[in-house]
This record gives sequence, structure tokens and C-alpha cells, in this order.
Amino acid sequence: LFQVLIYDRFGQDIISPLLSVKELRDMGITLHLLLHSDRDAIPDVPAIYFVMPTEENIDRMCQDLRNQLYESYYLNFISAISRSKLEDIANAAIGANAVTQVAKVFDQYLNFITLEDDMFVLCNQNKELVSYRAINRPDITDTEMETIMDTIVDSLFCFFVTLGAIPIIRCSRGTAAEMVAVKLDKKLRENLRDARNSLFTGDTLGAGQFSFQRPLLVLVDRNIDLATPLHHTWTYQALVHDVLDFHLNRVNLEESTGTESSPAGARPKKKTKKSYDLTASDKFWQKHKGSPFPEVAESVQQELESYRAQEDEVKRLKSIMGIEGEDEGAISMLSDNTAKLTSAVSSLPELLEKKRLIDLHTNVATAVLEHIKSRKLDVYFEYEEKIMSKSTLDKSLLDMISDPDAGTPEDKMRLFLIYYISSAQAPSEIDLEQYKKALMDAGCNLAPLSYIKQWKAFTKMASAPTSYGNTTPKPLGLFSRVMNTGSQFVMEGVKNLVLKQQNLPVTRILDNLMEMKSNPETDDYRYFDPKMLRGSDSSVPRNKNPFQEAIVFVVGGGNYIEYQNLIDYIK
Repeated sequence: LFQVLIYDRFGQDIISPLLSVKELRDMGITLHLLLHSDRDAIPDVPAIYFVMPTEENIDRMCQDLRNQLYESYYLNFISAISRSKLEDIANAAIGANAVTQVAKVFDQYLNFITLEDDMFVLCNQNKELVSYRAINRPDITDTEMETIMDTIVDSLFCFFVTLGAIPIIRCSRGTAAEMVAVKLDKKLRENLRDARNSLFTGDTLGAGQFSFQRPLLVLVDRNIDLATPLHHTWTYQALVHDVLDFHLNRVNLEESTGTESSPAGARPKKKTKKSYDLTASDKFWQKHKGSPFPEVAESVQQELESYRAQEDEVKRLKSIMGIEGEDEGAISMLSDNTAKLTSAVSSLPELLEKKRLIDLHTNVATAVLEHIKSRKLDVYFEYEEKIMSKSTLDKSLLDMISDPDAGTPEDKMRLFLIYYISSAQAPSEIDLEQYKKALMDAGCNLAPLSYIKQWKAFTKMASAPTSYGNTTPKPLGLFSRVMNTGSQFVMEGVKNLVLKQQNLPVTRILDNLMEMKSNPETDDYRYFDPKMLRGSDSSVPRNKNPFQEAIVFVVGGGNYIEYQNLIDYIK
């Protein structure tokens, strides 16, 4: 079966983390094209469209109908299409005499991007439109804010339609998260009222993994904790996201070809761009994405050693197979070895896949390690953890900022902002001037500091700085295996820090709300139940039982540190 898949950038972003080209091919998709590219007519082929119902997309689809590009059209809209736009398509179909060729029209409610089995983001295209900055701009107008909130709510609504569950919603008061909660509650409510067209009835409901118990949706506002997203990190996935070019589960690396220095006057060596997909089927990634970096380096090294041992075995078997002359010994050994060889040959594809993953992680981890070493990220991570947990600091902040060998200007700014956010008393004007001068001398842009200064003055949160527990990472002494000279990774000088398990603010909030614990941090969180006939505004949960399932959504952007912390909490 030959089919064409046509998507816009939104559709591409949704599909690419989920399905590989090979998987698409297995489903009969032989060609996948962007909607707004020059496409040739393929008159005897069905076309599947997966696009947002935007003005320009609809125009282009109508044009396709008029040009009779395909045999039949299956129109799948990522988000619900309005009646008027549907009529535009109908009119174009009538005009092009193609009504019978429009086979199906679906609202798919898939306007979100799934990056992991247990993680999704709203969007990748235009993500700056729903970013922290967009929501917290001082000059934002009410209409702009409405638009942002509607965009977020549309995605969350799609998420729950796909899940087939109506959540109970909790959120903090007086924040953008509250605006999202109010709108989402209203949208779910309206959909439930419209019994004939409700998306939450009959077959779909309960088809999800949620049978009887409803999930809890915790809407957290980014402003409750700005230190964590600025924090330098120490686990593999969060590091890859922080220091490399990592989007939609794909990491792009620049690898310089050849390490020898070029002779004077020669052209500099070209850098090759490589990209790698870090996916659910990558067992090493799944196992280690939440591990501290030193552990990852050690595991890559172990994998490499066990692979080399297997590789030698294959070579040995080959040579025994009389590929080296007809001596008596070889013949008598053949019978014992045939079985061995058969198993070796059958495990070859597995072995090659193992080798591919080892190479991939060797390259990715090496790229991360270069950043750690050149920017002293281990020192930053440890120092920030001490600041956030109010431990004693072993060297002054001014020295860290002034050290020309430690970090980029952005690293220094992040460190200082964490100090500023976490300190109970803001530094005195005299001290602040001194810090500012050091930051400027280090090449920092001071704009973020003036924002955080205002933010700290305004936020209610400022009265009680967020607590991050009081544990700091413990150095483990040097890396055992990795310090061996034979290792791929030269870890000298990098601290072997181990993470101490503590709940970050987002995780603490979730814990309070899921377990129905009373806590000043969350006691005044609003409670919405879209299934209740009258929307009652209350903080009083009707449901007194702990929740089994929860979805945490951070308005203004979560991050991999928090994602990992939640996963560790569940464990």
C-alpha cells in the first residue's frame, strides 16, 4: 500500500519524536512531505494530512483539491477546526468536483508533543509565544495574555482528550497558573455539558489507563521557583539539554574531523555536524538519563569493555572456522564450534546495535565532558547546591565570579542569580555594586539581574524563600574505573559528585496535593472539578483520598531537573 503523509511544521514536531522513518514505512507511508513545499501530483495515491487548522494551511489544502493532486484525502487536524474553515474546505471540494475524494475529516486533539512515555511539552514551533518571558513581560496587554492562555489551554485540553480522563485541577492563586486552571475548567465543563458531542463519553472514557480513579492535574507557576531552572545540573539528560543543542529528543553535535593541528596557513579543519536521536528504544539512555554524569562515563566504559570482549570472540570463531588452512585440529574443532558460530552470527545484529549505541553515547558524553571541564560545571553545580541548601561556602562568591577559568559569562550570571534568589536578605547596595562590577568585568549582561531584582521585590514568594532541603552533593573520591588510563574519558580534575535525594519545590507541591497533606505551601491552592454541576470556587477538596495518578504542568516552562526529580520521587 502506497500512501503519502503531508504535515506542517507542527505535525512534523509531533510525529518525529514518536515515529522513525522506518516505522512510518512499515505503516505504508512511502513519502512524507511538508504541506508548504512544492509537491508533484500523484493522482493514484491516498494522501493523509496532519496539520493545524490555520488559515494558510486550509488555503493550501483547498489548492491541492483544485489541482487534483491525489486520489483521496484524509484530513486530520491537530487541533479542532472551526465550522467556518470546514465550510471553506467543503466549498473548495465542491468547486473542484472533489467531494467524493475527501474520504475522512478528523479532529485529532493531538496538539502537544510527547517526548517520553511520561513527559510532554506544548509545542516547539513558536514556543517563545508561551514562554516564561512571554507570560511575565511587564508590558503585556490583556488580549495578548488571553491569547497565550488560550494556546496553553488548547494543548492541555487535547492532552486530556487523548488521555480520555477528566482531571481534578489544583493551582496556586493569583498566578498565570490560575488563569490556565479557570479556562481549562470552563473548556472541559462545556465539553461535558454538550452530551451529544462530548469527547469524554462512551468508548473513549475509561479506555485510557485510568479506570475508576481520576488523575490530579497540578498547575504550578514557574515563579514559585526560579532557582531550579537556572541551576547547573549533574544528571545526563539534564546536562545534554543544558550544554548541547538538544531539541525534540535529537542532539546535534559539531565534531571536528581529525585532531592533528593544521600546518600554519592551512585552512582550518571543517567541523562535521552529526545528529543523534536519544529515544525510548535506546536502552542505555533509558537506564542512565537520570544518572549523575560520572556514573554515565563509567557505564559507557563498561559497555565498551564488554563489547570488545564479544568482538574478540567473533574474530576468534571466524579464524577457527578453518578460515586459516585445512589442518586436522581445525576440522575436529568444527563440530564443537558450529553451534558457537551459529549463536555468534545470530547475535551479530544485536552486537552491531550495541556498538552503535556505545559510539553514540561515547560521542555525546565526550561532548558533555568537554563543557564540564572547560567551564568547571562540576564546581558550579556543587557551589549552587550549597547556596540553595544554605550550607557554608568554601570560597567566596566574588572569587567564583572573578575566576577567568571558571565558566562563561552566562554561567557566572546563573550562579549569581541563584545566590540572589536564594538569599533571605538581599545583599547591601555596597556589596551589590561590587558583585555587579565583577559580573561586568567577566562580560555579563546585567539585564537578568535587574529583572530578578524587581521580581524579588514583587513576589509574595520573596517573603519566604523556597527551601531546597539541606543536603549537598557528597564527593565520592575520584572515579574508580574511569580514572584508569585505558578509559575513553579523561576525567582528571572533575569532581565525582553524587546526588542527594531531596524534593524540589515542584515535587513537594505535588506530594502535598497528591497525598492530601496539609501544608502552608499548598493549603490555599484552588480546587476545580469540571464534573461538578456548579463550579464552586473552593480550596476545599471534595475528594479526601490520595491520588494514584497525577500530571504536573509548569506554566512558564518546566525543565529536565524537575522531571528527573519527579521520577525519583515516584520511585
